[in-house]
Amino acid sequence: MRRRAAWLGLALLCWVAIALTASAAWAQPASDPTPLQYRDAAEEARFHALTAELRCVQCQNQSLADSNAQIAHDLRREVLTLMQLGRSDAQIKQFLVERYGEFVLYRPQVESRTWLLWFGPVLLLVAGAGLIGWIVRRRSRALPPIDGPPQEW
Repeated sequence: MRRRAAWLGLALLCWVAIALTASAAWAQPASDPTPLQYRDAAEEARFHALTAELRCVQCQNQSLADSNAQIAHDLRREVLTLMQLGRSDAQIKQFLVERYGEFVLYRPQVESRTWLLWFGPVLLLVAGAGLIGWIVRRRSRALPPIDGPPQEW
């Protein structure tokens, strides 16, 4: 009797796991329920250019224009609302930076606290090249001179 109860429990557990897996397969990503309404083509072009320069705060490696995350939908709506209120691109970027930090910009401002971000890769490249040059020079000095007749191949 205990074996049968154990098998029934295991079968129920498997059925629940299959049902959850199947429901996850049919799940749809969150989508924007209503499309954005632009006043004219110039506003649409400005909107697309601006959202391409902003980073999705959830996806982190996608632009705001490319992301399908729910927060990206909300931020796109916010950006369009700010545009329609007459804010400039710089004001919109400043608003988002105040809210989410410099990370929201694909190209953060060059200032004292972002020098490492901007110039760090170049410094690493120069330091690596210097290290390789130092190693090559040291090894070339350590090699004994080749004396004797040259070998013929």
